[in-house]
Amino acid sequence: MDGTSLYALAEAQLEIARTATSGRAAVTVYGGHEHRLRQTLIALCAGTRLGEHDAPDEATLLVIDGDVALHAGSQVWNGHAGDHVILPPQRHDLEAISDSAVLLTVAT
Repeated sequence: MDGTSLYALAEAQLEIARTATSGRAAVTVYGGHEHRLRQTLIALCAGTRLGEHDAPDEATLLVIDGDVALHAGSQVWNGHAGDHVILPPQRHDLEAISDSAVLLTVAT
């Protein structure tokens, strides 16, 4: 059995994001093209956004660290460390209010 500390991984990715010109970094925690489940840890510096994009079939977002805002149409969900949300089945974007790390889980 393999285990991963999401907190340690989040801190490492935040350090990378802080030096990246894009203000973000990401690493696959589990999955890939050969799996139906994929988990990606995404780190975003404060003020950074993942631009509007289509929603996958099924996905959730877990805030590991920081504060984020998920925008979907006219709706906004504000998430803080420990919060979990099911992504809406529509175009959306994600904004880091403070330096943040989230775990995106997608089922295809």
